Amino acid sequence: MSTTSALDPARTALLVLDCQPAILGLLPESDTEALLGRLEGAIADVRAAGGTVAYVRAGFTEADWAAIPAASRSFAPIAQHRLMHHADPGTAVHERLAPRSGDLVVRKVRHGGLSTTDLDQRLRAHGITALIIAGVSTSGVVLSTVLDAADRDYRLHVLTDGVADPDPVAHDVLLHRVLPARAHLLGTAELRALLQQAHG
Repeated sequence: MSTTSALDPARTALLVLDCQPAILGLLPESDTEALLGRLEGAIADVRAAGGTVAYVRAGFTEADWAAIPAASRSFAPIAQHRLMHHADPGTAVHERLAPRSGDLVVRKVRHGGLSTTDLDQRLRAHGITALIIAGVSTSGVVLSTVLDAADRDYRLHVLTDGVADPDPVAHDVLLHRVLPARAHLLGTAELRALLQQAHG
């Protein structure tokens, strides 16, 4: 496993990606409960160390649906069936991971967490140079965000037990064969130790 030896909490943000009931519902219920528990811990650890927590959620307005071309394999069905309305409770951040005052929250209308949001600008305004990526799904928002953030020269970490995908084969291939070329891998326990070391 590729890892890193140090984290500066003041320059680090945990990105909690697409942890919304409508998306978490694609996972087996037992997996969802375990994932939420690990993410609760990671969020608390980052906050305790003085790091930044940023939430990205998918949600669409009428204008967003209208702007989706029929040729879009990923998003045309969402527009056609008017799915994931931004005000629907199913598109809110899961209540167990609810944002607090001072956290960053953005709404996106494509896979990546940076491409259709102002998150990059907001992170840079906070002096953030390192990202810890967590959320659902590994083959969607996680992959897209890692690829985009790597091109923007962030120092990247993927939380191995803080990401999940409805397709376990895709998850395994991406986590072990694709993402390590662009990001360090670390688990929630290792993250806690690194943050405590940096903070302590």
